Amino acid sequence: MTLTNTTCKNAKPRKSKYRLFDSSGLYLEIMPNGSKYWRLKYRYLGKEKVLALGVYPLITLAEAREGRDRARKLLAVDTDPSQAKREKRRQAISKAANTFEVVAREWHENQKGKWTPKHAVNVTRRLEVDVFPYIGSRPISEIDPPELLNSVLRKIEKRGALDVVARVKQICGQIFRYGIATGKCSRDPSADLRGALKTGKTQHFAALDIKEMPAFLSALEKNDARLFARTRRAIRLLMLTFTRTTELIHAAKDEFDLESRMWEIPGQRMKMGKPHLVPLSQQAVQIIKEQMEETGHINTPYLFPGQVKPGIPMSNNTILFGIGRMGYKGRMTGHGFRALAMSTIKEKLGYRHEVVDRQLAHAPRSKVDRAYDRAQFLDERKVMMQKWADYLDAVANGKVVIGRFGKVA
Repeated sequence: MTLTNTTCKNAKPRKSKYRLFDSSGLYLEIMPNGSKYWRLKYRYLGKEKVLALGVYPLITLAEAREGRDRARKLLAVDTDPSQAKREKRRQAISKAANTFEVVAREWHENQKGKWTPKHAVNVTRRLEVDVFPYIGSRPISEIDPPELLNSVLRKIEKRGALDVVARVKQICGQIFRYGIATGKCSRDPSADLRGALKTGKTQHFAALDIKEMPAFLSALEKNDARLFARTRRAIRLLMLTFTRTTELIHAAKDEFDLESRMWEIPGQRMKMGKPHLVPLSQQAVQIIKEQMEETGHINTPYLFPGQVKPGIPMSNNTILFGIGRMGYKGRMTGHGFRALAMSTIKEKLGYRHEVVDRQLAHAPRSKVDRAYDRAQFLDERKVMMQKWADYLDAVANGKVVIGRFGKVA
């Protein structure tokens, strides 16, 4: 005889636990303390087993029968209901543990050894500001393309920060791919968002043409803008070495070997994470000596310390604003010296692209390029850097340069 709701409700506890059977192995077990538990007795691979289906009355008789029927369907396809229940619980625990934020921080920890400290901080900040507040607590395996698009990327896009949204999408894609590799999710939803986001026009750093350099050099020399000598030296040295602005302003005094005329930038300060050699022209060495003479009495590791706070390096904006005060706002930037050097050294001094490119420390374009070390073309680069400095002197002195200057065979 099958159970009824009244029978279940009126079942009283006894000194020992006892069972009230329903059908197909389902029964209600009543404990001496009055608790009532639904159980299902079944056989799997010749062994008798018991599956817990919940507590009465939280689980009603009808719901217990539904649980029994689901278990029997699993048995029909040769699946152990108890094992299936344990696997479901394991997956639930895994989802709860492997939220997007947990996996992202694990990925970050795994990657940060390959990054500069500044880049590692920037990635963390970007995630904490634009991603974690919206999907950080979500199981990474449950995040689909629409959720990533609408909950995260569209919010950034609406701010007009199209460069940021592209970087965040890229970071999220790397996190999802790490999740796939470590078994925490099965797909990368960012891969399905191609074409779903607005893209901005590529904006290049403002840079002067070599024809405009005589006037620029004259303005720098006359100094009607009344720039500090330190700022003018930084602009000159940036022009002569065409490093990235951050690489120059964070340069430590002990990175320079003036006797060998070489500046070695540590890998942790380079965009590509690898040490970089910068041959120094005689003109560059003279600027560095003047700068060290000015700041030699200051307790600071930096070649270009801050004017007010020497314990920190010169601000990136010091150079940018200095160029602006010279009358070149929007027309030239510190980074613009890199573009100027690349085009002019190739066109006027006749050097091959790969030589200048190596000096610019650009990302290698192929595995073959990556195999080359930091000293590639170094002897040629030493000569090139001196010729570049001499060429700029010739421009500053008003010499007219026609065709190639000091052509390299």
